[in-house]
Amino acid sequence: MKKLLILFSMCAIFIASDAAAQFSGPGQRRETTTTDQARRMVPGRYVTLEGNIVSHIREDYYLFRDASGEIRVQIESQLWQGREVNPNTRVRLRGEVDTSIRGRYIWVEAIQIIE
Repeated sequence: MKKLLILFSMCAIFIASDAAAQFSGPGQRRETTTTDQARRMVPGRYVTLEGNIVSHIREDYYLFRDASGEIRVQIESQLWQGREVNPNTRVRLRGEVDTSIRGRYIWVEAIQIIE
């Protein structure tokens, strides 16, 4: 019985250490999508955009611009985290392509200021 308890404890330790392990080497680079490409994607696709937020449309909606054009983005207030962004600030947005009556837009999940 004591051996069984020791064996069970050892198995539990090994399983727990495997669950905490992570890959720490180089990974797959996430490709940047242009606004032109994003406008043609089906809803549900995840994208990474780089460019500028050029204007506030209404509520949580903004106009995002890159070299290929413009697209509407939805950025919920908690994502700003006190950061100030103006039309000259270059940003990286990660989010999901979505659609509404007003057309395609990006539901933003993360904002990063590019310096």
